[in-house]
Amino acid sequence: MAKKTVAEVESGGHEVDNMKWVYDSSVDHKGRIPSRPSTGSWKASFFIIAIEFSERLSYFGIATSLVIYLTKVMHEDLKTAAKNVNYWTGVTTLMPLIGGFLADAYLGRYFTVFVSCIVYLLGLVLLSMSWYLPGLKACDAAICTKPRKVHEVVFFLAIYLISVGTGGYKPSLESFGADQFDDEHGRERRQKMSFFNWWNCGLCSGLILGVTLVVYVQDHVNWGAADVILTGVMALSLVIFLVGRPFYRYRAPTGSPFTPMLQVLVAAISKRNLPYPSDPSQFYQVPKSQSTNARLLCQTQKLKFLDKAAILENNDGSSSAENQSPWKLATVTKVEEMKLIINMIPIWIFTLPFGLCVAQTSTFFIKQGTTLNRDIVLNNNNTFQLPAASIYTLSAIGMIIAVTIYDRILVPFFRKLTGNERGITILQRIGFGMMFSVSTMIIAALVEHRRLQVVHTNPAKGSLSMSVFWLAPQFLVIGFGDGFTLVGLQEYFYDQVPDSMRSLGIALYLSVIGAANFLSSWVITIVDNVTEKSGKSWFGKDLNSSRLDKFYWLLAAITTVNLFVYVFFARRYTYKNVQKVAVADSCEGKSDHNAAHGTKV
Repeated sequence: MAKKTVAEVESGGHEVDNMKWVYDSSVDHKGRIPSRPSTGSWKASFFIIAIEFSERLSYFGIATSLVIYLTKVMHEDLKTAAKNVNYWTGVTTLMPLIGGFLADAYLGRYFTVFVSCIVYLLGLVLLSMSWYLPGLKACDAAICTKPRKVHEVVFFLAIYLISVGTGGYKPSLESFGADQFDDEHGRERRQKMSFFNWWNCGLCSGLILGVTLVVYVQDHVNWGAADVILTGVMALSLVIFLVGRPFYRYRAPTGSPFTPMLQVLVAAISKRNLPYPSDPSQFYQVPKSQSTNARLLCQTQKLKFLDKAAILENNDGSSSAENQSPWKLATVTKVEEMKLIINMIPIWIFTLPFGLCVAQTSTFFIKQGTTLNRDIVLNNNNTFQLPAASIYTLSAIGMIIAVTIYDRILVPFFRKLTGNERGITILQRIGFGMMFSVSTMIIAALVEHRRLQVVHTNPAKGSLSMSVFWLAPQFLVIGFGDGFTLVGLQEYFYDQVPDSMRSLGIALYLSVIGAANFLSSWVITIVDNVTEKSGKSWFGKDLNSSRLDKFYWLLAAITTVNLFVYVFFARRYTYKNVQKVAVADSCEGKSDHNAAHGTKV
């Protein structure tokens, strides 16, 4: 039997075989209705998870050692290097807002990933050239006291090209992977819930190799050799992505998602004086006679002012309503999509302090590792020195442990206990992980206080008498937090945004980390200025002249207060309430599969 085109199904009114065909607005690589057995699901997402593994290997191979490169090769002081790392990480995780918008509105997710991968490759090639080309090298001497200006320019240009590539790559790739599962098919919907967990296992596996193998090459060979390896890995990931093309399900871009929101706002303002109807039939929804694949949203009782945009006035018949300008009359679904974005704002804001804690792992935590004893005794009294950035591996291990326990043990247990398809709600998962961030900062403060005591007791040897594995608890605990909060944020921002904004939704998740990195730099600046005026800055020339323990206690206090505020807003959050147009007789009592059995955490 020949595959059906979208036009044939929609115009001919054929009954869709749910077991054989996927009827969710997606198409296969030839523009036809996708065959369920041969496209999508795990068979396609495994290609995409493999690509994420490769990309994260490259990214963390650079990111975790960046503060060391800036202090050792660029000879920046600790404070300046930490700020530069935070700025770069911030840009890298905010750029997806642009990439996600372009993917959703104009380019499509597949093409955005392809173009972004090329830009990423250019950045890695330039990074390799900055180490090997004589005219671009830091200097000709074995040890540089000050790098050439041209090296600084090319180096920063290269890493910011990687930022641009990541900006399109990250939001599009993850949302493209989640698109491979059909929300209206029970088995695939449950698979999608697991997808985000196993996506992060692939991510962490790449991270582990990045901060062990790649960092080892940086420490024991040179930085340029590591850059060449990363360039080859990214080229391989592009090949893998292209090989999987026949197995993917694709969604066409739908134009700017912000225009309908502006239309809702304009229509609501123009109808602000109309009385609020008591009859639900007086609100305009897409008529049942209109065939569409789009999912409809049920009306909620929050932000009722916006509901006025969907009021049918006395002269609005069903036929005349369809012909009205969208700037004067919006559907209930468009109004509810506007509400979804507004309701996300407090959640986005009150997850920033978690990102503030995460920002310390790639700056101060790594720098702490350089001051501790990293020698590992092998057989016959031989020793191996662990690269400082490799301690970051414990964070990834913690995340893998948390995700595995959550997916295989906690979700099945809580499904039976609560009757919720997810086990616990998404916001509960996020809040649970935020408790780990508080614990991380407390542990980090205690360990740093101990390190400073050792330095004070034995200034000659410093903290070399302490093992680097004193840092293990803080890395493991923040990894546990990542397994709940970061994975939960990915699922939340993908699931709860309008269907047409899912790449932008993943970008919103990434922007939490990006904004938190900028916030971290600002907090460092403010704390530095305030403590300097009071006597001695908490941030000295190096760690031994700093008081990071006090800074960590401050972050612990901030995250504790923030957790209570987050719970206040999360308990009042209403999840997306979806139903297909084919059964849109009434929204009463119906709830979205993805937020089943309850709208509050």
